[in-house]
Amino acid sequence: MIDLRSDTVTLPSEGMREAMFNAPLGDDVFSEDPTINELQNYAAALFGKEAALFCASGTQTNQIAIAVHVRPGGEVICHEESHIYKYEGGGIARNAGASVRLLQGDRGRLKVDAISKWINNPDDVHFPLTQLVSLEDTANRGGGAIYDFEEIRKIKRFCSENQLPLHLDGARLMNALVETKIDPKVYGAEFDSISLCLSKGLGAPVGSVLIGSADFIKRARRVRKVFGGGMRQAGIIAAGGLYALKHQVERLKDDHAHARQLEAVLNELPWVEEVMPVQTNIVVTILKDASKRDEIIAKLSESGIRIMPFGEGMFRMVTHLNVSTAQIDEVCEVLKKLHV
Repeated sequence: MIDLRSDTVTLPSEGMREAMFNAPLGDDVFSEDPTINELQNYAAALFGKEAALFCASGTQTNQIAIAVHVRPGGEVICHEESHIYKYEGGGIARNAGASVRLLQGDRGRLKVDAISKWINNPDDVHFPLTQLVSLEDTANRGGGAIYDFEEIRKIKRFCSENQLPLHLDGARLMNALVETKIDPKVYGAEFDSISLCLSKGLGAPVGSVLIGSADFIKRARRVRKVFGGGMRQAGIIAAGGLYALKHQVERLKDDHAHARQLEAVLNELPWVEEVMPVQTNIVVTILKDASKRDEIIAKLSESGIRIMPFGEGMFRMVTHLNVSTAQIDEVCEVLKKLHV
């Protein structure tokens, strides 16, 4: 099967497996796992921050960050399609005891003008206190759309003026940075905390890192423990993430080229209404006849190609390191011959 459902299906490369097998280990709850410590130091330095914390998943890093930034009863501002709201099991309410202000924006991206309208009056007891703004780059539901960095800077200035922390769900952040070529340190300076996933396009089997100031990460480590996220000799999996950051970032460009190849073919098909403009490794297709979605997915599966539904009349393809150029060529030929 050619699996284009998600970049979470990647398998460790030979070099990554070797690094994991040979990783020196210790007890991370005591901060004594040398491989985890190296990963955390590397990730923090990469983004110009003081510290980082290795966690089991991007959901965990996001939820820990929210729990550190927000007091129970506070409010988080985010896009209505953001992962922290739609795909983290109601964790904002359950884990942080916070409410959410959902905003609309272009392909999962917010503008400062939209945010500024929804800062609650702290003197009005009817409303929760606005305590956090969260962005997502790239935006999954926006088809892997990349944030305009100048807009991020505007949002950061506004947040600073209003004493609001700014969090980034950077599940696919490295996909954005290899395209924009923005220095991670320059980018990182705009955020108070960053969640960086290692198990998507970067290809590690498990894990994410939460990045921020030394004080923020100290508090985050306590929350991780409360969430049951304290791991022992977890350097064996952290080694995969460290290898990914050191060796598998630039190759993300290959995934983006493959995604653009799929985009070009899909845009020529008579049953396709629109393809969200491809910027990274996610290809979202909108059908002319929404009722045909499941039929198309089934026919592609019969041809050995796995994709996933992405809402009414839409499906998604995600390119990654375990899908070769030859396989993308094969998918394109199947699509051209597909009768719907």
